[in-house]
Amino acid sequence: MSSRKQTQPGEKVPLKLTAAERKLILDDQLCLDQDYEQIIRETPTGKPLMLNLDDLYDFGDDIAAGFEHFEDEKKQKQLDAILNKIRSLLDTYTDEEPHQILTMDDAHRKQLITDQVMDIIEFTTMALLTADELLIKNKPLENFCLAPEQREALLLISSLSKRTKNKLSKEKPVTVEEVSSMAMSLTVELLNSNAQKQVTLLEIGWYLLDQLEEGIAARTEQLEEIMSQPRQEPNPDLLYQFKISLLKFEPSIWRRIQVQDCTLDKLHEHIQTAMGWTNSHLHQFEINGERYGDLELLDDGYGDFHCLDSTATNLSQILPRKKKRFSFKYEYDFGDSWEHEVLFEGQLPLEKNRKYPLCLEGEHACPPEDIGGIWGYAFYLEALADPQHESHHEYLEWGGSFDPDEFDPKRATREMKKGLPDWRNMS
Repeated sequence: MSSRKQTQPGEKVPLKLTAAERKLILDDQLCLDQDYEQIIRETPTGKPLMLNLDDLYDFGDDIAAGFEHFEDEKKQKQLDAILNKIRSLLDTYTDEEPHQILTMDDAHRKQLITDQVMDIIEFTTMALLTADELLIKNKPLENFCLAPEQREALLLISSLSKRTKNKLSKEKPVTVEEVSSMAMSLTVELLNSNAQKQVTLLEIGWYLLDQLEEGIAARTEQLEEIMSQPRQEPNPDLLYQFKISLLKFEPSIWRRIQVQDCTLDKLHEHIQTAMGWTNSHLHQFEINGERYGDLELLDDGYGDFHCLDSTATNLSQILPRKKKRFSFKYEYDFGDSWEHEVLFEGQLPLEKNRKYPLCLEGEHACPPEDIGGIWGYAFYLEALADPQHESHHEYLEWGGSFDPDEFDPKRATREMKKGLPDWRNMS
């Protein structure tokens, strides 16, 4: 099994481009550095461009930056072919100093490998935590690629899951979590391999971490770009209908509401008042794989929290314009974890002389706050219904009488129109 070819720092490698590919770069690339333009013009047709690996990386970045400029599918495919040639060279050569593992005594080598393994595990663990916060842990890692010899080495790792091996062998997209599992499994193999194989596995290990870092950085940049978009005012002429259902509990606890276009932050308020919650805990929305929340609240009480701003995102920005089923998740109280499905049932015409928001109908009472989530609520109802239950009198003293079937849509509508106290202006 071969590793990448060793070159000296600054040594140049040949990049073969067709005349059409050169013309495309010179004519259409807006981000091309003048030095690379000069190299292309001065290199005779039919001869490869000679670039060192650092220049090759930068040249590839310039080419990739031009993708957004092209709407022509044919040109995008040509640029993709150029990028593949660059990636192939970068996967073939390295100018990094070769590891000295082969010439070390056993004790020194074992210590070095142990240190490297711990570094890989620490990096991978942090990458997974960050990916989880960014909601991309179970999504394909963008732009992930492996050289054939890297893929072959990973397929030989016994501790790698069959599912991941199957994806590798068929060259299917792999998730951030699966790439992390490759790195973790590789560390086990590292500790039990000979010196020659350890060199190869270390190179693959750090390559996997580079891929993870780039994918997570790209996702972070994407979120920053979304958050930098200018705020839009809600359109009060738009009326939406939703069915809010508390998940994982039977009989179903739900509300059907109508609200005018508003921010997700305001929708949170409508859900709280229609359901019967008291806004005593943190909340978040999850929509199309994106997490939305109140940045001021979450940052104040939940540390670093990667999400989009629910106070600056309107319903009209996230709801489909065409009539189709669309739902998303709303979670309230991260301790008890009350998860709701918010089902969009359509856009309706505003009725004259009718004031919104409205709660049209629903079923069953909202669970008490701080009851312990779905399982705690089930236990609470069981105890209340049985005077002989060991917790019956304790719950009666704590919350008084409680009717789980009680619900009044008119009262819910009054609460929705009344709204929640403005905590930001409270002393």
